Amino acid sequence: MTDPSVADTRRLNSKPQDLTDAYGPPSNYLEIDVSDPQTVGVGRNRYTNYEVRMRTNLPIFKLKESCVRRRYSDFEWLKIELERDSKIVVPSLPGKALKRQLPFRGDGGLFDESFVEERRSGLEQFINRIAGHPLAQNERCLHMFLQDESIDRHYIPGKV
Repeated sequence: MTDPSVADTRRLNSKPQDLTDAYGPPSNYLEIDVSDPQTVGVGRNRYTNYEVRMRTNLPIFKLKESCVRRRYSDFEWLKIELERDSKIVVPSLPGKALKRQLPFRGDGGLFDESFVEERRSGLEQFINRIAGHPLAQNERCLHMFLQDESIDRHYIPGKV
């Protein structure tokens, strides 16, 4: 006879894993890569944009694969929208790098390769943290950011 106040600690019987289970696609996945930085424009209209590629099998996303180009200000827009409309704590973005915008610098400033790579890495961490949050996955602004070619800044905020 067992005492009902003591938790049952026996192992659950699980089926043995075969090669299909071990090396097949995961049951649920969301992969987002920020890559291929490209500097566009000249003078004061110069900026860097990044390729944001998403692959998923989560049913909440209408597209299972998407690839869009986004600039830093688009990531700022997403952060502001999520802070305003959702109940999640939004992580910070990589810094704005105001000192790199000063004229007569010896390096490339905002367009220096090491700075662009550091920012790309920070943006990738930012978007993966947000997109991995179950509550953020319901936000229309995140879907627009990841899957629509252009961002409609006059959209009506809400859930998907």
